[in-house]
Amino acid sequence: MSESLTEASLPSHSAEAVRALALTLNGGLIALVFLWQLSVGASLGRFILAALLTLPLWAPISGLVRRNRRTYAWATLCVIPCFILGTTEAIANPATRAWSGTCLAMALILFVALIGYLRLTRATSTRPTVTS
Repeated sequence: MSESLTEASLPSHSAEAVRALALTLNGGLIALVFLWQLSVGASLGRFILAALLTLPLWAPISGLVRRNRRTYAWATLCVIPCFILGTTEAIANPATRAWSGTCLAMALILFVALIGYLRLTRATSTRPTVTS
């Protein structure tokens, strides 16, 4: 059975707000990395580098749009390369600290939004409670 949410079990308004935030941040992070890499100098090599750096962020878009909870779970792993890029550049390259700081902040907020959506849409436990 698919883990996508059906119309009968649509998530709450807060879950939809977190979902919208996650989708916006995912797109924003893709745009940020492209702009960052091409701000140094637009060339075919820089474009290819930007495409490779954003490749993990493109992978989960379809499942995020369809509200597939499994996609939200594994999409957290797709944020790690941007987190590493932002952290590395913030430490090693002082000239790009504004870009890297923005990338790092967006990656962290995206990570929290993905986890938040999963927490807000999880099914309530139907296990019987054991009393002593």
